[in-house]
Amino acid sequence: MLSVNTNSSAMVALQYLNKTQSELATAQTAINTGLKVASAKDDGATYAIAQNMRGNVAGYTAVSDSLNRGMSAVDVAMSAGQSISDLLVSMKQKALSASDAALDTASRQALNQDFTALRDQITTIVNNAVFNGFNLIDGSTSMITALASADGTRHISVGAQNMTLSGSVVTIASTGSISTQTKASTMIAIVQTSLENVDSALAKLSAGSKKFSIQLDFTQKLSDTLTTGIGNMVDADMAKESALLTSLQTKQQLGIQALAIANQAPQSILSLFQ
Repeated sequence: MLSVNTNSSAMVALQYLNKTQSELATAQTAINTGLKVASAKDDGATYAIAQNMRGNVAGYTAVSDSLNRGMSAVDVAMSAGQSISDLLVSMKQKALSASDAALDTASRQALNQDFTALRDQITTIVNNAVFNGFNLIDGSTSMITALASADGTRHISVGAQNMTLSGSVVTIASTGSISTQTKASTMIAIVQTSLENVDSALAKLSAGSKKFSIQLDFTQKLSDTLTTGIGNMVDADMAKESALLTSLQTKQQLGIQALAIANQAPQSILSLFQ
């Protein structure tokens, strides 16, 4: 039936054109964002899963930051401990030299001055071994703790090692000297004990640093795996989207032409009245 009020062909052509326009907009969004699921409107279930996984990735970023801070604090403590160990080696040499009975008083006093300077340097090193407010060798804290899980329920701790003078590790008194042969002879054993204690403390700190390092590697790998998983769910295949865009643009042009042809149909009615 020919009608000037109802054009079924134009309606059908318009429906298909609108559908093509909608698909074309979706393809263009995917190309612009690089995502096939950019919002909950695209795919609510997939978007929700991806968002949860993004939350986990963000959590692991915080875990990595915490582990890096903890590891840096331990590394600073280890560096200070190594310097203290080197000082103790020099102090032992000074004490051994001062224990020589044949040494004259002036030489012994010179050795004692060197010894006390090295002794005081230990205190300086201990006081300056600070990272992010933590000093693991001055006795101000018993341990340092870092996050180990994205939900914050698990932690990794490393015990501190007090390397201050007159302590359990460095047993040399803050007033210790080698001003006499007797004091020098006694000091040899004290320095040796302190040296062994410091080396043992360094081994413990090293083990703690490795714990942080291992957990950090695992966290980074887990974060990378989750990120890849998110990409598999929401990232657009750009080659596919490119081919789809070309196809839809062609369909759009054909749809416009089909609608134009359909709109011309009522004009044929005019020929009936000529």
